[in-house]
Amino acid sequence: MRSIKNVKKLNNKKVLLRLDLNVPLENGRISDTTRIDKILPTLDFLIQQKSKIIILSHVGRPKGKILKELSLKPIGDDLHKKLNVKVKLIEKNINEIKNKNFFNYFDEEILLLENIRFYDEEEKNKLKFGKHLASLGDIYVNDAFSCSHRSHASVCQISKFLPSFSGLQLDLEMHALNKITKEITKPVTCIIGGSKISTKINVIRNLMPKFDNFIIVGGMANNFIEFEGNSIGRSIKESDCKQIIKEILSLSKKKECKIILPEDVIVSKTLKGTPYNRELNQVNSDEMILDIGPKTIKKIMNVIDESKTILWNGPAGYFENQDFANGSIQIANKIVEKNKYNKIFSVVGGGDTVSLINKLNIADNFNFVSTAGGAFLEYLEGRKLPGIKALN
Repeated sequence: MRSIKNVKKLNNKKVLLRLDLNVPLENGRISDTTRIDKILPTLDFLIQQKSKIIILSHVGRPKGKILKELSLKPIGDDLHKKLNVKVKLIEKNINEIKNKNFFNYFDEEILLLENIRFYDEEEKNKLKFGKHLASLGDIYVNDAFSCSHRSHASVCQISKFLPSFSGLQLDLEMHALNKITKEITKPVTCIIGGSKISTKINVIRNLMPKFDNFIIVGGMANNFIEFEGNSIGRSIKESDCKQIIKEILSLSKKKECKIILPEDVIVSKTLKGTPYNRELNQVNSDEMILDIGPKTIKKIMNVIDESKTILWNGPAGYFENQDFANGSIQIANKIVEKNKYNKIFSVVGGGDTVSLINKLNIADNFNFVSTAGGAFLEYLEGRKLPGIKALN
């Protein structure tokens, strides 16, 4: 890919900039600006280069219909405050904008086209729609890695008609993912959680031949605990996954990748109940496993200490309740401690894990925190993402 940071002449260039500004909106207000904050460096860079910026983005799933509650207006207002430049929301039907000189009619530095998913041609990946979008700019920049697993017109088609480049945030994302999949400094460890093994099996298949350790926690670990003959009481688990577990265990032996499972757990009868430490063979039928125990934490700490690269996707327990967040907090703090002395390269991804470290206010203490969701996992599965392929 060619990066926008290496383009020398951007003065007065009309830059079609695809961003992911899909932030949560509640009654017209943004409740989490993380995705906006991450792309500010790209916008600052283009402003300094005196480019004319035309932003393409979406919010929610309007499915080709105009929904007032999914307007990008609150996002435009937030960008105006943070960048201290004029931002104009263009509500006119995109298909009625006939040429790129429309920029000359406005006094604003940034034009924000209304929700691109208000047009069903977007998600249908229509070539004609992509060509029309391309007619509005001089160059195209994709800085929306989190949308790059989607075969949508603003992600895949514009690059067929304009010189196309990656944005600064997409560059950072690709660099971080390459560091844990291709340019790895070993030993490398993956801490992986979540409620379902089936949603992570392709990640495990793809990464296990390259990784030294897989630490399995969260709901996924319950299936392994039960597979080994222990009762997990009323704990969350996935049905019909014995064959997947057998495959993972067999692959780990074949690829000489260690699997680290909980040795003890924290249980309770309810999500708000009293926590108790249990050995694996002591979980009662009316209890739920909600966190990892102290022996498991100590074992994981030792593995992190020996690692040079770490990928974390999935908390260790029900972190929403402080009584069951200790395992996740200890993992987070250990990685932060190693990062402080540049002894580890750390990448964190997945909604719950990102929520946890944001809650702890330590996101800046990891090498990279991905908010890309589906694109993050699909890349780790070894898939070729349509948006990245389009830039190549």
